[in-house]
Amino acid sequence: MSSTSPTTGVRVLGTPGERHDEILTPEALDFIARLDTAFAGRRLEILKERRRRTGNLASGTPLDFSRATSAVRADPDWRTAPPAPGLTDRRVEITGPPERRMAVNALNSGAKVWMADFEDATAPTWDNVIGGQLTLLDAVGRRIDFTAPGGKEYRLGTDLATIMVRPRGWHLLEEHLEIGGRPVSASLVDFGLYFFHCARRQIDAGRGPYFYLPKLENRYEARLWNDIFLLAQELLGIPRGTVRATVLIETITAAFEMEEILYELREHSAGLNAGRWDYLFSLIKTFGHRTDFQLPDRAAVTMTAPFMRAYTELLVRTCHRRGAHAIGGMAAQVPGRDPEANTAAFAKVRLDKEREAEDGFDGSWVAHPGLVPVAREVFDGVLGERPNQLDRTREDVEVGAADLLSVRRIAAPPSREGIRSNIAVALRYFDAWLRGSGAVALYGLMEDAATAEIARVQIWQWLRHDRVDRGTVTDLLDAECAALEAEDPHALVRAAREVFVDTALSVRLPAFFTPEAYTRRLVRLVRPATGKVTA
Repeated sequence: MSSTSPTTGVRVLGTPGERHDEILTPEALDFIARLDTAFAGRRLEILKERRRRTGNLASGTPLDFSRATSAVRADPDWRTAPPAPGLTDRRVEITGPPERRMAVNALNSGAKVWMADFEDATAPTWDNVIGGQLTLLDAVGRRIDFTAPGGKEYRLGTDLATIMVRPRGWHLLEEHLEIGGRPVSASLVDFGLYFFHCARRQIDAGRGPYFYLPKLENRYEARLWNDIFLLAQELLGIPRGTVRATVLIETITAAFEMEEILYELREHSAGLNAGRWDYLFSLIKTFGHRTDFQLPDRAAVTMTAPFMRAYTELLVRTCHRRGAHAIGGMAAQVPGRDPEANTAAFAKVRLDKEREAEDGFDGSWVAHPGLVPVAREVFDGVLGERPNQLDRTREDVEVGAADLLSVRRIAAPPSREGIRSNIAVALRYFDAWLRGSGAVALYGLMEDAATAEIARVQIWQWLRHDRVDRGTVTDLLDAECAALEAEDPHALVRAAREVFVDTALSVRLPAFFTPEAYTRRLVRLVRPATGKVTA
């Protein structure tokens, strides 16, 4: 890569930490600056377009498949790139934050893929962001083995999962890095640092730089990522098409552009994934003002609901028609010490994975290593020795706009327990997130930002449509705050309550809880005069 620096340098404002200099090298920061120079403007246009489209849908513009791209959908001949090394068989994937213990356990779990998640499973403190990059660097270099303070040893085995990285979404900034006085896109930071340090190492190890792309809303956002991949490969002298990316279809608008998203990324595509909680969260954000889009308790919105079936079956059909993998949703159960509870949890996981495998999915997600054997057994039973079922094109599936939007068929008022559960989960997750943990075991499930989002927007929706009164919500919130304080005297109860009130009880629904909470609570800056300037 050329040593010529961009005209504006990168200022590091985050507090220096152990080994941070291995990640924040002048060359790596120069690489980030080049990506930012090329794409910062387009990112802002994408965010502007999101706001415009949200306003149009709120004003009554119908959501439908685009006539402008009908030729892409009608063309039977185009295909995505063939599966890359290490991504042919994806029958079980495990997800979690890029933390050292999690990394070793995930890579050794027996899953085919580990998704290192900087998005929903990571509270984006500066230490977590750079520490996560160090974890990945050490994992790729097989120097991650360590002994925990209690004496337990963590050692990599021989049959390791393929690493995929999920960077933060386009709506987020990394305020600990500045270019020209403005924060850098968190997406470019997470992608760029991993790509710069690990892409060549992964290729040399027989794999490649592979990614999961979150929160995309349309084909233009996929096109932006594709252009980023092209430039990144060019800058580092990596062959075009080496990158592979799976897109999470976790927004309602993206569900109407699955083929177009695959098309835009086709030379870098590794398929699509069905992200349940963020998908429901997006549905409420988009149509929560409408009375015909009122969801019942989140626990009652299963993947067998008609509109969820339409979404997942369309995803499988779309992917397999184009030669791409279709990856199913998350099993979030956390095995505990109660054998009876574990038996019930494993039965739910098995039933969910059987549905996915029978529908044609090529693999699925789990949140805990203890669930890998259950999910793998299910997919082994369907796949046998085959690595996937791309040959199942699901030509029997026909899905229209009305099918994807048929929420009213499961409409029901919330229960008091459903309201309390949403408050309890959101409050405890906000507390954990503010203290630096992005993946939290709560009530037998591994919760992340996606579940906190659906929990808080459901409360907002129910309040808006008078399904619950504000007094009841406030009373339940007070009770949960008292319970949390009793459970953990170190809990940040007041701050967590403020995040809940700001994001669930406001008149206008914030698009995400993370940007404002991040800026107010997690950003810790060194004064600019002492910040390190490179490039």
